[in-house]
Amino acid sequence: MRIREFQELMRRLYFHRDINRGIEGTYDWLVDEVKELGQVLKSNDKETLENEFADVIAWLASLGNIINIDLEKAALKKYDNECPKCKRSPCQCTF
Repeated sequence: MRIREFQELMRRLYFHRDINRGIEGTYDWLVDEVKELGQVLKSNDKETLENEFADVIAWLASLGNIINIDLEKAALKKYDNECPKCKRSPCQCTF
């Protein structure tokens, strides 16, 4: 499944709820899910980690749907086979 297909799945399943919740409410849910992921990263529970990663992606897709952003297109535009800063693959940026 491509990112676009997953985003469309989230649209079919949840758009009627997401649009009513709005941008701020959906963003707040995304932030909560990222926080939950951060807490679970401290564990070695792979199944729970997978679930939290899935939740983060799902809420990001829902937010993209509300704002009408194609996540796949945006990601590939910015990360087109190279680092957007140093323009190399693999990245050679110094931090």
